[in-house]
Amino acid sequence: MKQFYFLFLFFTSLCFAQLTPPVELQSYYNGVDFSKSGLNLFDDLAVQTASKHVNYITYTPGVWEADKITDEDPSISANVLLIYGYDDNDGNYITDRSRNKNLNGGNQGTDWNREHVFANSLAVPSLDNTATNVPPYADAHNLRPSDVKMNSNRGNLKYVDGSGNAKNTSGNWYPGDEWKGDVARIVMYMYLRYGTQCKPTYVAVGASNIVDSNMINLLLDWNTEDPVSTIEDNRNDYHGNISNTYAQGNRNPFIDNPYLATLIWGGNAAENRWSTLSNSEFSSLDYKMFPNPVSGNYLNIKTNELLKIRVYDVLGKLIMTSKVDSNISKVDVSLLKKGIYIIKLDSEQGSITKKLIKQ
Repeated sequence: MKQFYFLFLFFTSLCFAQLTPPVELQSYYNGVDFSKSGLNLFDDLAVQTASKHVNYITYTPGVWEADKITDEDPSISANVLLIYGYDDNDGNYITDRSRNKNLNGGNQGTDWNREHVFANSLAVPSLDNTATNVPPYADAHNLRPSDVKMNSNRGNLKYVDGSGNAKNTSGNWYPGDEWKGDVARIVMYMYLRYGTQCKPTYVAVGASNIVDSNMINLLLDWNTEDPVSTIEDNRNDYHGNISNTYAQGNRNPFIDNPYLATLIWGGNAAENRWSTLSNSEFSSLDYKMFPNPVSGNYLNIKTNELLKIRVYDVLGKLIMTSKVDSNISKVDVSLLKKGIYIIKLDSEQGSITKKLIKQ
């Protein structure tokens, strides 16, 4: 994985002396001193994350209704995406990646239910130690739609390193290449929000972090290797807007900027999504890329400026390059095999890095 780490180090080799949230998030993060690092920054973010959590939605029906909105499949609006899922066409209901959002319930073979990414029973005390209708048990940032049987297969197994699709690995659980970054950032959020009740060491297997013995380095690796997805952004934006019916009011800062984990715990540099005085990141996201995941031969990119496109595999190898110049342009991705890629878009205004899934 060294090539992959070097790739992200290259993408994020910027001066962070003036690390600043984008304009639309500055009010939310007002009071956090981003000149800090390590556990001092962790503490600032913990206070902010707790103080912004002003709406305690119920486990039923609150989380059900929230997940139908936040986890809507970008390609099929009638569906939700199912964490750990990976194949809608293999005839096996358990492995479904997408399912009708109204098929929520407890029936195996038809339904999806709510997966506690940080397993309820692995917290100390357990997440439902007080009442099941309030956080931490009902914290929507920790609850993702999952096939009922897939959820049962995971149970309360701890997360462990692996590759490929979600599976039991020697009595532990690998969440799958597509979902491992989501899992890492959720576990980090739960630790930030609920402290020692939700230590990462309770839920993941691997070497402990030198800065903080409660953190598992594997989660930092996953945060680096698997960039933030559209679903993560959608969930964060929904819950961060307290005017939404089922919103909590707080955000997961590690989705807003995965690099915050690097500033706190060190390790290989994760993607920095925030502008700085020396950063050439887009001042506004003046582009759209769809569909993602892409199952056909073409990826559509809508932009008003010339973009150079580079696509890398997960080991950092350059796979293809292309250019688009105006309006909606079709990028031929027919040569890409099924899998996860890193796509980098460059313009005169700067650059941005996103995850691309080819189905």
